[in-house]
Amino acid sequence: MTGEALPGRPGTLTPDQEEKLREFWIATLQVFGVLDPKELNGNELAEIGNGRTKADTASTKKPEKEKKKKRMSLFRKNKDDDTDSVTSTDSAPHPIVADSDDKYGQTKEFHEALASLTPETLRATFWSMVKHDHPDALLLRFLRARKWDVEKALVMMVSTMRWRSADVHVDDDIMKNGELSSLDAANGSDPAKRRLGEDFLAQMRLGKSFLHGVDKNGRPMCFVRVKLHKQGEQSEESLERYTVFVIESARMVLQPPVDTACVVFDMTGFSMANMDYAPVKFMIKCFEANYPESLGVVLVHKAPWIFQGIWKIIKGWLDPVVASKVHFTNNVEEMEAYVPKPQIIHELGGAEDWTYQYVEPVPGENDTMKDTETRDKLLLAREEIVKEYEKATLEWIQGTGDLNAVKKSRNEIASKLKVDYWGLDPYVRARSYYDRVGMINPGGNIQFYPVKDEKVTVPETVPADAAGIAPPTTNGTKVETSEADLD
Repeated sequence: MTGEALPGRPGTLTPDQEEKLREFWIATLQVFGVLDPKELNGNELAEIGNGRTKADTASTKKPEKEKKKKRMSLFRKNKDDDTDSVTSTDSAPHPIVADSDDKYGQTKEFHEALASLTPETLRATFWSMVKHDHPDALLLRFLRARKWDVEKALVMMVSTMRWRSADVHVDDDIMKNGELSSLDAANGSDPAKRRLGEDFLAQMRLGKSFLHGVDKNGRPMCFVRVKLHKQGEQSEESLERYTVFVIESARMVLQPPVDTACVVFDMTGFSMANMDYAPVKFMIKCFEANYPESLGVVLVHKAPWIFQGIWKIIKGWLDPVVASKVHFTNNVEEMEAYVPKPQIIHELGGAEDWTYQYVEPVPGENDTMKDTETRDKLLLAREEIVKEYEKATLEWIQGTGDLNAVKKSRNEIASKLKVDYWGLDPYVRARSYYDRVGMINPGGNIQFYPVKDEKVTVPETVPADAAGIAPPTTNGTKVETSEADLD
């Protein structure tokens, strides 16, 4: 039901789960160079009696020695290590994940991240990913995905930080530069950048996928119109860039306690010309390896019989947990089990009279980002809040002071981080279609059903030719979306 916090989230943790979260924070802060592992040795964790630390009081099911051994095992070093000369990166935990449980080779990526990225870079990437989320909620995604195994969750999270910062450049390129940058590139002189910009915008203009509305559980819905994809029409790089952009945009509109999305694959008019395994594999990897616990339900709507064989192949690639979230619907009545009929868009047979119409980016909509002086001041202020949260987390880890007061303080600081992010957002994230239509509003005010013609705080769209912008093209061909594309 909407509004109910699910298990394994902030505020609903069992004592054992809270202990796992504490262990995960210990490992995470060590990787970030914030926590010296030597601080955890000896008797430096405050004792509360009977030889147990406050950190151990989160669970009474496991013997004290077993829990302490588990917690310390994250920080094992070789016997020959010189502990006096160990750096933050050298002293980071080096967990091992069995090959059979490492589908995407993340153990290798984990070690590469520790070798190539500084603790400061990993820390900055993490806090950049947090955005308006509760920091605990982000860590808990990885813990739930790895069945509460702290070492495996750490491997997964650090690998994701590397992927975001070194491979796809989520926050320093895709979301920072956005649609207007693609428009500039499409009108530029560099052939490679022009192709990438054209391909990205072609997908936005077609509405190959888009966010709109919520399902019965209040989860934001992402619609994918499969028939609008043709293999080879866009480059692999632009397809991946577009996929990450859509997923990150969906993250922007999540509102706790809702923390997952509903993805609807509209298979109307599907043919083999629309089947393209490479982007499907990339999408699966994104959700399973880099955006864990983000899918609430996947609806495959009106799949034709020829998709049966394809589904058998795709299902074999999916983690069983992800596969269990996939459901097939053949008509609007079956879809109503997941989405109220008034919230099913008209093109799928529902009652909502709404059609995707892309609103073009316009020059000047990202001018706030040019004010780097204000941006830097906001980033410095945010860094102080981050340090405040890390300090409170260290107090919670070490069991010092009034634990209830410390927990309350951590949640209050997390709320400050959320509010603070939305003040920073216009300086670090380019405006998107979802800002222009009024779904994402200043201060993080999310409207899944924005009122038509309601004024928003971005420049109004002007005709492309009036702004001196070349008409939409894909590989030199003018893009047009006919009614047949929208049925």
